[in-house]
Amino acid sequence: MSRKKIGYFEGTDSSLLTALICDGHDTLPVSNGRDNHGRNVRLINDKNRVDLLIAYVHKIVAPEGEAREKNDVPFQELFHICRIYEIPLLLETPTALQPKAAALLESPPDIVRMVDPSDALDLARRILADG
Repeated sequence: MSRKKIGYFEGTDSSLLTALICDGHDTLPVSNGRDNHGRNVRLINDKNRVDLLIAYVHKIVAPEGEAREKNDVPFQELFHICRIYEIPLLLETPTALQPKAAALLESPPDIVRMVDPSDALDLARRILADG
């Protein structure tokens, strides 16, 4: 199995990341532009791309209005990055909240998959095995 790279936003479940490391993959922190948790997601390109991104909805929804900062990465821009570089984005979202999250995210593209946190490891493994 080749080592794949998983980019994760701050707060991603450590058990999920540990399991992926134990599967033989690498994990790299990425930032939403505000939290400086790692490489800014805007800096992903064809040469340093990751094979999978994992986040929670609250990490990709930039505040509206005055609270917004110039470094905030709006979810629309993140979705564009994922489409351009063909990077699946897993959004850990409880099943009961997925319809509200989809509406908030203006019907995310197919490259974005909402997954209940209890199913995130299985889905991540399937995506990594297929890619």
